[in-house]
Amino acid sequence: MNIPFDKYDTVIGLEVHAQLKTASKAFSSDGAYYGAPSNTLIDPISLGHPGTLPVLNKKQVELAVRLGLALNCQIRKRNEFSRKNYFYPDLPKGYQITQFDTPICFEGSLVIETNKGVKHIGITRIHMEEDSGKSTHDLDPYFTLVDLNRAGVPLVEIVSEPEMSSSDEAYAYLTEIRKLVRYLDVCDGNMEEGSLRCDANVSVMLKGAKEFGEKVEVKNMNSIRNVKRALDYEVKRQIIALENGEEIQQSTRGFDPVKGSTFLMRLKEDAHDYRYFNEPDLPPLLLDEVYIDEVRKKLPALPRQLVEKYTSEFGLSKYDALVLTDDKAIAEYFEELAGICGDYKLAANWVMGPVKAYLNEHAIELSQFPLKVRRLAELVSLVQEGKINHSTANQKLFPALIEDQESNAEQLANKMNLLQDIEEDDIRTYIDEALAQYPDKVAAYRNGKKGLLGLFMGEVMKRSKGKADPKKTNQWLRMKLEE
Repeated sequence: MNIPFDKYDTVIGLEVHAQLKTASKAFSSDGAYYGAPSNTLIDPISLGHPGTLPVLNKKQVELAVRLGLALNCQIRKRNEFSRKNYFYPDLPKGYQITQFDTPICFEGSLVIETNKGVKHIGITRIHMEEDSGKSTHDLDPYFTLVDLNRAGVPLVEIVSEPEMSSSDEAYAYLTEIRKLVRYLDVCDGNMEEGSLRCDANVSVMLKGAKEFGEKVEVKNMNSIRNVKRALDYEVKRQIIALENGEEIQQSTRGFDPVKGSTFLMRLKEDAHDYRYFNEPDLPPLLLDEVYIDEVRKKLPALPRQLVEKYTSEFGLSKYDALVLTDDKAIAEYFEELAGICGDYKLAANWVMGPVKAYLNEHAIELSQFPLKVRRLAELVSLVQEGKINHSTANQKLFPALIEDQESNAEQLANKMNLLQDIEEDDIRTYIDEALAQYPDKVAAYRNGKKGLLGLFMGEVMKRSKGKADPKKTNQWLRMKLEE
């Protein structure tokens, strides 16, 4: 059967849970970090013991407002908390403290880049809440294991409008969200550790239809790539079902990354009755413009602002700017290097080239990179001053500088005999020798085969043992060949 997939439009909305980077939990003094032994980050409040009272974590409020401002949201002045009642083994209190009808941030937007250009995705709301614990079902054949370390950890839930029309747009949206929370230092963005989690609501409808199709929620996706894979599969599944005359039921589905398919978890015949009511142990949270302005003043430059700065002020290409701003630490490293050496393009080339190549090769973050900015700047300065050519600096001096943490770049270049100290007459002699070795190639060059210049350059660099200045050598070679 030939399925007419292009007969349908896709509608996607995402719900992203981000674990806030606080030292303690949302309403207690328990530690809130990843990797502690199971059930060690607990106290009577997070365990829901009778008579215990929650106390709001001031830091989570600041981080939520910071995120809301970065997403162009309205900030609510009067905030209330509610109890969301449901039973689950890893929810000790039997309810979750959350914000129901007074989300701290609302009516925002996020700009994404698509293959059709820039698109604004609406942000419906951002609300604060606490996390549940973690249930593990695959370590014991008979029992579910419960770890309550995560119970009570502060979260924000970022709810988008259903305005994404493809898995590519969802991928771009999630990529921007993760980049944003990292720039803001709100969340570490590690989906593998569960500190950034995403649920996707997806439906399909005939092109031109005014009503959305039946919504399906997809859970259990531990990477942005898997979100895209799950959406691609689910859209096709729904369209095939509709074309076969089947009805799409509102349901929750999981994603199997090995099979690349979604599977039914439960049907949603009726909405859950969580019996929300105001949290009686927490007074309303009142914010004013003075507080909001204080948070706004602390906002760092955001990725889109940096892209504009790098292209308009620094003269970099859009591609270079996007690569450099993909990670906050890389952007900061680049700006510091450019500030020292005074050449934005040269600094960009070194960061995007040797530095990123080293990080990728060794599978490390920039925080683990052994070469501090000032030491790399010394190397770049040698290239700028013509004391060493770029190729030698990259292939020989750069790795040597990483290994030798005591010497500076010029000392090491001297020790390795890499400095360009060849006289102009010597270089011209090497050029004459190279051209004399290949008279037929010289004739071919003069007859239009300009690509042979690389052959001559290679010969000159070989004779000079890599010490000839490539720029001057190239210039003198061309002049000689044009005689």
